[in-house]
Amino acid sequence: MATATTNIHVTEAKQGFLSRFFAAFMRGLESHHRVASRRATIEKLEAKSDAELAKMGLKRDDIPYYVFRDLFYI
Repeated sequence: MATATTNIHVTEAKQGFLSRFFAAFMRGLESHHRVASRRATIEKLEAKSDAELAKMGLKRDDIPYYVFRDLFYI
């Protein structure tokens, strides 16, 4: 009787490449999600009138700073 076996060897180089590839891919997705969600916030604030922004204590020029304020250290 004949027996067929298949031995698949994944070298460390290939395994390292795949794990680096998927890690970079996930970082890209996370980065895109952060930018997209902040962009939506900017668009919502830009749609408000100057009076509504003034009630929030904002000027139209301050919208990007307000949205990205957690990234700045001043």
